Amino acid sequence: MFYKFEGKHTFGGIKIKKKLMEILACPIDKHHPLELHVFEEKDEIVEGLIVCPKCLRWYPIRDEIPEMLPDELRKENEDLPFLKKWKEKIPEKIQNEGKPFNLKS
Repeated sequence: MFYKFEGKHTFGGIKIKKKLMEILACPIDKHHPLELHVFEEKDEIVEGLIVCPKCLRWYPIRDEIPEMLPDELRKENEDLPFLKKWKEKIPEKIQNEGKPFNLKS
């Protein structure tokens, strides 16, 4: 399921309403708006992906918390299993060219 930040979501452990999500930008290149791909949803988004369409960086949402960390703080041994788990729902461009890690590298 793909959304452009609709409804309530969480950011940094805090529930964020649509109004605040609309101003969220990529922490690397400051691009706005970002794309949201929802993989599992209950009352909130449990698992999903936030994507910057400009730089192709992707940020996982795990346990209702978006992890929007700079590249140097990301862990390949945590991020690659996430990509593999949700491969069927992740856009092909992110699988092949996504940063900081992708399934082609």
